[in-house]
Formats: sequence, C-alpha cells, structure tokens
Amino acid sequence: MKESVEAIRQEVNAVTIKSAGELEAFRLRFLVRKGCVASLFDKLREIDPAERPEYGKLLNDLRKAAERKYEEARKELEASSSRKTRHGIDLTLPGRRRFLGSEHPVQQVLGDMKRIFSAMGFTIATGPELESGSNNFDMLNFPPDHPARDMQDTFFIRRRDGEDDILLRTHTSPVQIRVMLEEKPPIRVICPGKVYRNEAISARSYCVFHQLEGLYIDRKVSFADLKATIFSFTKQMFGSDVQLRFRPSFFPFTEPSAEVDVSCYLCGGKGCRVCKQSGWLEIMGCGMVHPNVMRNCGIDPDDYSGFAFGMGVDRTTLLRYRIDDIRLLFENDIRMLEQFSQ
Repeated sequence: MKESVEAIRQEVNAVTIKSAGELEAFRLRFLVRKGCVASLFDKLREIDPAERPEYGKLLNDLRKAAERKYEEARKELEASSSRKTRHGIDLTLPGRRRFLGSEHPVQQVLGDMKRIFSAMGFTIATGPELESGSNNFDMLNFPPDHPARDMQDTFFIRRRDGEDDILLRTHTSPVQIRVMLEEKPPIRVICPGKVYRNEAISARSYCVFHQLEGLYIDRKVSFADLKATIFSFTKQMFGSDVQLRFRPSFFPFTEPSAEVDVSCYLCGGKGCRVCKQSGWLEIMGCGMVHPNVMRNCGIDPDDYSGFAFGMGVDRTTLLRYRIDDIRLLFENDIRMLEQFSQ
C-alpha cells in the first residue's frame, strides 16, 4: 500500500501543467471520483483496522498535494491568459489598418476664409440657427410681401399660437442684426454659419448649406472700400490670375447692391456647361448697408455708413477644388472625402 501511495505521489510531482488541456488531464487522472487517488481510498477497507489511520493520513496528504498542485496550476494559467489578453500580441490576427480623419473640404475652405478676413481686421460672430422672423426679415428691410417669406423658400417653425415667426434662418444676416443691436460702430465682423432654404436639390443647390457674411460700419465707408476688400479676398482665395467683375443687383438690405463674379475655373472664361457658356461664376452678393437697416438697429445713417457682403462657402468650395456637383459634399462618400486628407 505504501509503495502505491509513494508511486502516485512521485507521479503527481513529476507532472508538468502548461495548458488548459494538461490541467484537465491532471484532474481526470488524480482528482475525480474514479481517479487513482480515490481508488486507493477504496482499498482502505482491505487493510488491517489497526493500520488504517496511518494509511488514511498518507492518502489525505496525497490528495491534498494533488489538489494544491491543481489549484496552483489553474491560477497560473488564468494569470497568464489575462496578461496575454492585455499585453500580448497575437501574430495570427490580420493587420489593423488605421484610418486617419481629416477636415472636411467645406471646413477647410471656411477656415481659409476666416484667416483671410481676420488678417484684414474682421472679428468672427455667430448666432442661433433657429431665428425670429423679425431678425431674419423685418430688421433687414424685407417688404411684407417679399417672395423669401413664402413657405417655398423658408422652413418655418409653427408656434402654438399659430404664428409663423420662428424659422430656420435663411442667411447669416440675422447675426449682423444682433451685432449691430449689441455693439456701437465701428463694427467689422464676419458671420459664418449653416443656413437653410426650402429649395430643390440639384448639382448647384442644396437645402442646407454654409454661408459667410461680412459687415463693416464706420464713418466715411464707401463702395470703393467694399471693392478693395472683395478684390483682396478673391485674389488670396482663388489666385492672383482670377478675373473679377461687379454686376448691379438688388437686395432689400443694401443700396446700391451688386453681385460679384469670378472667371470660370474650368474653361478659363471661354464658356462651358458649368458657367452656362458665360465664362463667369457668381460667388457673392454685396452692397452698401441700407439706411433703413441701420435705423432699425439704432445707428444713425447720416453719421455712419457701411458695406455688407455674403457668399456660399459650399459654392466657393466647388470653385476652389473644381467639383461639379454640390451633392458630393454631403453624401459622406469616403472616396471623395479622402482626397482632401492632409
């Protein structure tokens, strides 16, 4: 009996456990009900009762030694698995590609616009996208029957009292109104932001887009100051060889008013489908701030004058990067966006 116990003890001590499979094999060999240690306990009934306590102690020590080795090996395997999960490298796994994000082309262009105008002395102002009809239309000298007030052009938010005087702003001009109401001249500010118009989506227009407007009010500000500012901006934005022209136009909030065109980037002014064979592309509207707008904001038009301008950032992005469909800017197609990663 002693020889059997000693042989199994030596076998327990000699076993090396390095994997979960070997651990399970050890348990089945020594610790289960039909294992070799349990079989020795069954043979105790065949031994002389006077000798049973001695053999029982040997068997208990053997079982405890086997259980102790099993627990130590189990804990070591669990700790090793945890370390491998946290710090190890499984060379059998496929490689992981790192995707580096980049600034959207519209934000790149908007950032360049901000830097150009900031260098000219303009500060940056922002305002809420949900505006009142007063700030969006009335304060800007829009007549009550102006087409822009029609539901076809504006997204109105109907209030509980049934009045359509809360809306998604159609331009960033309300920010100019807020600035003029809060600050005294001289004022030199640009107002970038997102605007909304109820328009049909096409290659040249979208229902939501980005706009940047500028405002300068001081004593003796003239149309010549406006032209100089626009000339400087376009040369820095589109290159020194770009051609520029001003066309008379009408806006309720400026008088006189003009629209600004640049030579077509695709045909060089020769005429193509993008510029509708004209050789020119419109980039902004501008003009001298209307006296009524200044009066609405508490500024004396006899003492001060100013100019304002506004342009679509998305359309400028199309011009700068020679993209022929504005919808590409909003489809989140990674094939297009990754071309602008820096």
